[in-house]
Amino acid sequence: MDFAYDARTEELRGALLAFMDEHVYPAEATAREQRAAQADPWVPPPVVAELQREARERGLWNLFLPGTEHGAGLTNAQYAPLAEITGRSPQLAPTALNCAAPDTGNMELLAEFGSPEQRERWLKPLLAGEIRSAFAMTEPDVASSDATNIETRIERDGDAYVITGRKWYISGALHPDCQVFIVMGKTDPDGADPRRQQSMVLVPRDTPGVEIRRAMRVYGYADHYHGGHAEVVFDRVRVPADHLIGEEGGGFAIAQARLGPGRIHHCMRLIGMAERAIELMCRRALSRTAFGKPLAAQGQVQAWIADARVSVEQLRLLVLKTAWLMDTVGNRGAHTEIQAIKIATPRTVADIIDQAVQLHGGGGVGQDFPLAELWAAARTLRLADGPDEVHQRSLARRELKRYATGD
Repeated sequence: MDFAYDARTEELRGALLAFMDEHVYPAEATAREQRAAQADPWVPPPVVAELQREARERGLWNLFLPGTEHGAGLTNAQYAPLAEITGRSPQLAPTALNCAAPDTGNMELLAEFGSPEQRERWLKPLLAGEIRSAFAMTEPDVASSDATNIETRIERDGDAYVITGRKWYISGALHPDCQVFIVMGKTDPDGADPRRQQSMVLVPRDTPGVEIRRAMRVYGYADHYHGGHAEVVFDRVRVPADHLIGEEGGGFAIAQARLGPGRIHHCMRLIGMAERAIELMCRRALSRTAFGKPLAAQGQVQAWIADARVSVEQLRLLVLKTAWLMDTVGNRGAHTEIQAIKIATPRTVADIIDQAVQLHGGGGVGQDFPLAELWAAARTLRLADGPDEVHQRSLARRELKRYATGD
């Protein structure tokens, strides 16, 4: 379904749809072939750089950043339909536009909280696509869905901070162009307020004591396109004190500010993934015959397609409402809706992709179609940026509070 977006959004949608048809979709097979032929699996296929050059020439670069100083100046409501389009090819399109996580969140973080020196050293080359970055928060030994559990220590030692801890599923860390980690740890582990114990520091990747121990797989996939998901050890890593982002004790608040836009970006792209799955499902149903008639004539298949369309239209409206609220009343004012889309979208989209897999039979779980990777990504997003249960808990508390206070 097409909405009547504003003139600028429609112009960018048209340009992006043409870019996808002319360059991104044809590059999917090329990227697989190039990556298979490379000795180092973490080096991006050459076609990625070609896509990035073409995207910049077409003005499709850094669309996610709302400010005109660093980004395209789009609102969340304007960016939402564009992010949806990139979700149709999640391995290539977001990276081609310099709109891929974790760099998007890190750039937003540096733009809002970074010092002028930090923005010059790290944000500027990130915006230009010259380097990549990683965000080191999740840990293997604690329930990291509760950030107050984090055990990594960031200790002040004269004019430096010393970081000690172990992180995992650190996206982008294996990318050869990854040059900096944003690390979250505790500067005041015994502080009275558990939400003021954490801080964030910038750690250059080549700092002594930084050890990338191994690549973590996600449902068997290594995610070579985005620099993998690594286990990283910080063994008494020393960085200058001016690498602190913001103030000591501000890490929890900064993390929340970073994760808010990231959650809606994921949900925007998930809708595009669902649209790709529906398209594949329809084409498969029309091209295959079973038990004497096309799959498209089977009642069960028709129900899958109809339900998928209804679900996607519902999700898109909820995501657009959330984007509009973020633009008009801020992330805090849109808190309930952000949680709602984070609960509903990955779960629903994973179900739609799963039905597409079922319709494709053996092909659905293989490498000839993108469905298996799409499903793995959607299922993983029920954990990333906070698992479903954390958002359900928080949303339910807000809902109950309205009635407990007699409102």
